[in-house]
Amino acid sequence: MVKKIICFGEMLWDVFPKESIAGGAPMNVALHLQHLGLDVKMISKVGDDKPGRKLLAFTEKYGLNQELIQVDKEYPTGSVIVDDQDKENIKYEIVKPVAWDHIQWTEDIEKVARNVNAIIFGSLAAREEESKETLFKLLETPVLKILDINLRPPYYTADLLDRLMTKADILKINEDELTLLANFYDLPNQMDAALEKLSELFSFELVCITLGSKGAAIYQEGEIIKHPGYPVKVQDTVGSGDAFLAGFVSKYLAKESPEKILDFACALGALVATFNGGTPQYNDEDIAAIKSSEPSE
Repeated sequence: MVKKIICFGEMLWDVFPKESIAGGAPMNVALHLQHLGLDVKMISKVGDDKPGRKLLAFTEKYGLNQELIQVDKEYPTGSVIVDDQDKENIKYEIVKPVAWDHIQWTEDIEKVARNVNAIIFGSLAAREEESKETLFKLLETPVLKILDINLRPPYYTADLLDRLMTKADILKINEDELTLLANFYDLPNQMDAALEKLSELFSFELVCITLGSKGAAIYQEGEIIKHPGYPVKVQDTVGSGDAFLAGFVSKYLAKESPEKILDFACALGALVATFNGGTPQYNDEDIAAIKSSEPSE
C-alpha cells in the first residue's frame, strides 16, 4: 500500500545571480517523495501573482497534489536571494513577509491529516504566528512526525526549537545544527554521545544526522549506524539534504534496516548534488549508478 505523507512549509523561488529555481526545503522533499512513488500532499501558500502561478505550474509538472496549497491575495510568493559563490557553503537571504508565513488551518487540512502515515515539517515555516499556529494544530495529529529542523538564522529561538522537537518522533539535523543544539542543551562534544543525550531528552524514535561529504549517521535505541557517503563531483548542494531526507523517509516507511535506509538516502543526496538546483529529473538507474560506485573511505 502506498504511504501517504504531508509536507508542511515553505515553497518559493531561489533567486540565483543568473536564474530563479523553484525551491523551499519542504517542497523539495515533497517533490522527491512524489518522484519515489509515495502519495504526497504539500501544505503551503503562494501569492496571487506570476511567481505563484509559475510555482503551481512547476509542481503540477511533477505530479504533486495541490489541493492543500493556498493562494494569498495580500502577500507575495516567497523568494530567497542565493549567494552561491562558494559551492560548498551557499548563503541565503530569506525574504519576508511572504505568503507561506500565513498558512491557514482549514477543514480540508484536518481531514487529510487524519489519513496520512507521516508529517514532515521544519522550523522555518514557524517564523510567523499564523503559519506557526497552523503547524502546531497539525502536529496534534497522532501520526509519525518527522522534523527536518533546517535552521535559518534569525528565524528560530530556543523555545521554538524546544516545542518543535517535543512534537517530533524523528529528528533530522546536520553537523552545524548539532553544534547549535549542543549549546542550547549542553550536549557532549562527541557526536555519538550528543545524539544519545538529545534522543533521551526528547524521546525520539531516531535521530539522523547528515555529515556533508562524510555521509550520514543514525542514532536509534542506543546504537549508532554510519555511512561514509558517496563521492561525486558537486555542481551545487542545494536540495541535496532534501533529497537525502526523501530517500530516508521512503525507506524508513518501507521498514528497511538502518543500513539500507542510509545507503539509499546517501546515494540520492549525492546524486542530486551532481545537478544544479534542488529537484532535478533522475531515474532509478541514476541512483543505482551512484550506489555502484565505492562509498567514501
